[in-house]
Amino acid sequence: MPTTVSLPDDWPAHPDRSLALNRMGSFDWDLVTGLMHLDAPALDVFDTTAAEYDGRPESLSRRVPPDEAHRLDALVSSALKTGVASYGAYFRIRCQDGRLRWTHTQGRILRNGDGRPYRIIGIVRDATEELSHSAERLGLDEERRRQTSVVEATTAALAHARTVQDVIDALSDAHGLERLGSMGMVMGLVEAGRIHLVAEGPEGSFVPGTRFTRIEEEYPMSEVVRSLQPKFIHSPEEFADGYPYLWSKITHMDISAAAYLPLIAQARPIGAIGLLYQDKDGFTQEERNLLVALGSSIAQSLQRAMLLEQEHDLAEGLQQAMLPRRIPSVPGAQIAVRYRSARMGRDIGGDWYDVIQLPGGRVGAVIGDVQGHDTHAAAVMGQLRIVLRAYAAEGHAPGTVMARASVFLHELDTDRFATCTYVEADLSTGVLQLVRAGHIDPLVRSRTGDCRRLPVEGGMPLGLSAEFGRLEYPVTTVELDPGETVLLCTDGLVEQPGADLDDGIQLLTSMIRSGPSDLQLLADRLCEAIDERGGDDDMALLLLRRHIEDTPQGGGRLQQHVAPGDPEALVSARHMIGAAVRAWGARDRADEIELVADELIVNALMHTDGPAIVTLRVLTGPERCLRVEVEDRSSALPRRREAGDSGVSGRGLMLVDRLADVWGVESRGSGKCVWCEFVVV
Repeated sequence: MPTTVSLPDDWPAHPDRSLALNRMGSFDWDLVTGLMHLDAPALDVFDTTAAEYDGRPESLSRRVPPDEAHRLDALVSSALKTGVASYGAYFRIRCQDGRLRWTHTQGRILRNGDGRPYRIIGIVRDATEELSHSAERLGLDEERRRQTSVVEATTAALAHARTVQDVIDALSDAHGLERLGSMGMVMGLVEAGRIHLVAEGPEGSFVPGTRFTRIEEEYPMSEVVRSLQPKFIHSPEEFADGYPYLWSKITHMDISAAAYLPLIAQARPIGAIGLLYQDKDGFTQEERNLLVALGSSIAQSLQRAMLLEQEHDLAEGLQQAMLPRRIPSVPGAQIAVRYRSARMGRDIGGDWYDVIQLPGGRVGAVIGDVQGHDTHAAAVMGQLRIVLRAYAAEGHAPGTVMARASVFLHELDTDRFATCTYVEADLSTGVLQLVRAGHIDPLVRSRTGDCRRLPVEGGMPLGLSAEFGRLEYPVTTVELDPGETVLLCTDGLVEQPGADLDDGIQLLTSMIRSGPSDLQLLADRLCEAIDERGGDDDMALLLLRRHIEDTPQGGGRLQQHVAPGDPEALVSARHMIGAAVRAWGARDRADEIELVADELIVNALMHTDGPAIVTLRVLTGPERCLRVEVEDRSSALPRRREAGDSGVSGRGLMLVDRLADVWGVESRGSGKCVWCEFVVV
């Protein structure tokens, strides 16, 4: 608490009992240090105790409503700049019980020899009773109340403005102009030494050549930006004398008065606003004060909107730079991708999509979302996308791709995790191998337009699975028929405020059913639906439709890991083998191939300690062959045995030898690969 300072001898309002009896207190404001001493009666006027007040005017903010504070700040700032010796104002304070109470203050400005203000001394007093008996004498009539409400209503309208256009719309629409009592508004922003006109005023008022004007030119907006002082034009004659060129272009508008206000934020001009009036005869002092306060409120909202736009552009540019620049053309598929950023501010994060061309006519499709909505999330997303793409391109199985990506994210030493779905599609067979890491399930749309949710067994989100040592990511294998579409998206497409996630997925399903059949149009329609319901989250979307007509002939390559003790993985592998055999034109030998492949997989699981890796591929040459490979971690070579008449085992390799056209064993690093080939037409 600052020490009490004595008032100058020439100041009549010495604190004494008479001041206290009249609910009048004194203040002494040191403009150099920013400290303001309030005596006990003054603290009582503000309904504040000495313990609550720390000697700084900012600690009174809880007692002075924002609109009143803006008005007082503008009044005091104007008095300090214009050189007047004193000022006075009525304003309201909010008592501790929530009631609003009228208060009056008078201040005297002390200046040094250079005319620079260094101190303000004055009084504050309770004016409630006075105003209740003499409102008419003090000018607090209905017109004053109406104009005071202009600042309150305009401030409320600007509270949710997040863009410069939002600010312009809030001021220039019918309600905004009605509040201002104006027939039109113009606004300019300071950009690189020029004023950029961003709001032109009423239709037909734009003056050619004024879209960009230099600050030194003789226009009213330029003048208020240079001087940082408002300009009030009281009559058409004053307008014509002061700005003859501009007046000659807008004479037809019948303007009778105008107010141009500098928009100042953090002690620098960011622009200017002009309010044009018809049938108005000048401005009273009270109107000037209120318009100055209005300009201060507009400037704060405008600066906030400009900062939000800059942050949004920075974050969106960072994220867009990390998304794929183009989607590759994939024979056998039609693909549509979309990314929609959050509406404004730094609400932008780690949503991404990717399409990866793989050997053998396969394609990898990725959708993911890094936790958080900031530039850090976008940066982590970029690294994770590149790493996941690299692991997939190296030929790792989908479950391995996801596990390695999780380890990478964990070792990145960030506090973020990510959800992700990775799909490896063989377009010649329609076999999809899906892995899900904490992400929402994909959807599938049929050729007839029906849509269903595709349950995919999932693992933990990337980063968390590595932290808790749970890197198992089961692979779900399904078939995608020609003309069917799989949809991958982030939760920004399905989440709705106050609604359950399942409800959002059901709504998305219904939109897909009723949406256009064209894939690009469908993607656009889904994005429009988010905008219509006002989604605040960013969103990534990937649609992949299988076309059999232009699928590469000769087949491709499929691979799946089968862990020991995982019957679901064994079923999935059998599913994959059957789908591949049918799609690759080997129906005549389907039973033989499936039986041999199953025998090799089971043998690997029974006689080794690790998983089996089954790979199917089509070999082209003089004869078209389907090759089955089963890898394990054991270096022990298989041995053909005779089962005997009563034996229940030992027939595995004999079966392989009888059914396959050729088979063999190869060493693979620390393990081996048992392979066999079937000639197919």
